[in-house]
Amino acid sequence: MKAEERQQMLANAPIPGLVTRLSIPTIISMLVTSLYNMADTFFVGQISTSATAAVGVVFPLMAIIQAFGFFYGHGSGNTISRKLGAGQTEEARQLSSCGYYLALFTGILFGTICFLFVQPLSRVLGSTDTILPYTISYMSIIVLGAPAVMGSFVLNNQLRFQGFALYSMIGMTFGGILNIFLDPLLIFSFEMGITGAAVATVFSQTLSMLLLLLLCRRCQALPHRLSDLKYLGSTIAPICGGGFPSLCRQGLASISTIALNLAAKPYGDAAIAAMSIVTRIMMFANSATIGFGQGFQPICGFNYGAGNKKRVLEAFWFCMKLITSVLLAAAVAGFIFSPNLVAVFRRNDPDVIRIGALALRSQCITLPLCGWIILNNMLFQTIGYTLPASILASSRQGVCFLPLILILPLIFGITGVQTAQAGADICSFLLALYLHRTKLKDFYLAAKQS
Repeated sequence: MKAEERQQMLANAPIPGLVTRLSIPTIISMLVTSLYNMADTFFVGQISTSATAAVGVVFPLMAIIQAFGFFYGHGSGNTISRKLGAGQTEEARQLSSCGYYLALFTGILFGTICFLFVQPLSRVLGSTDTILPYTISYMSIIVLGAPAVMGSFVLNNQLRFQGFALYSMIGMTFGGILNIFLDPLLIFSFEMGITGAAVATVFSQTLSMLLLLLLCRRCQALPHRLSDLKYLGSTIAPICGGGFPSLCRQGLASISTIALNLAAKPYGDAAIAAMSIVTRIMMFANSATIGFGQGFQPICGFNYGAGNKKRVLEAFWFCMKLITSVLLAAAVAGFIFSPNLVAVFRRNDPDVIRIGALALRSQCITLPLCGWIILNNMLFQTIGYTLPASILASSRQGVCFLPLILILPLIFGITGVQTAQAGADICSFLLALYLHRTKLKDFYLAAKQS
């Protein structure tokens, strides 16, 4: 489909079919992205409880790497969609190039620093003496893949915001499936242990980024030219403004995971492993919501840039009703089968299953609220409401979660660790209600008058 035809589709196609068409590839892409971490957790879980916990300890660092990928990807992508809606193709191309190359340079710098300080970082992130050797082995390899991870996330998001969700899905799905096949091969057949899991992840992400670059050319998406870095002065502000809410959301996910690991640490390796498993399962569940929201974002950004606010709200409420229904069904199933889901990752450790099952059930109770939180965050971010988007992005795993994970364990012990995220979800839901009602009054009024 030519660029002009795709833009006509974003502007005029019926919302239900358009949202479904754009969301299904992004949902698959997000689910596969979650499988990267779930695959490592599953296969490493066959080694030992300490090895499983090590993957959880390194996860905050992986979340930071992904945070910068989303920062540059959403920062450039949000503005690209609005520029294309306004017919400013040249400015959109400059944003595309600058966002991609900034991610690569940031990944090289970040990976180098982390590699040099891998042992003290392992301690800071919550390693016990028994977890430390596994953490160092896993982290030393993972950080070398930072440029590829950041680059692939940028390309994935830029393709989405231009309406090429299918190509975005192909690139990310390829890496995820490859990782799943390589994990058992390297961990067990080649006897590399936890190091094999890290190598599989980095190799898969690198090939995924290279494939996404090829797909950008194939679908004639906006090109990436190194010479466009001369426009960095004019593009850095919109990239930072559009990406800051994502950096808050993903960056605070890293901080919250560190806090979670430290809160679970007094209760032993089993507690850290259990909370790591629950985090992966809930990330998988929420990835469908994020993927659905990402299918909504190109429609939102393009039509907002074109001045059609009524169509933006039509798409928003269609997505909200559908994703809330899906999350409700997932929450019921997750609550019933919580022990079974945790046992998939660490079947031979009853302590891990016991601790993880209660934590998972508490989060399933509040899972249906997450659609409202995430979709409002994406709406604010895509239409350029940076402050409310950043506040909401910072709430669920930051402003609301961090006080609870610090206070609740002091009062309720390990039960406080298990229920802190559910409490944060309730607080974030109420905050999203308030921001939606207060910040979008003029937006709704303008939509009615159009």
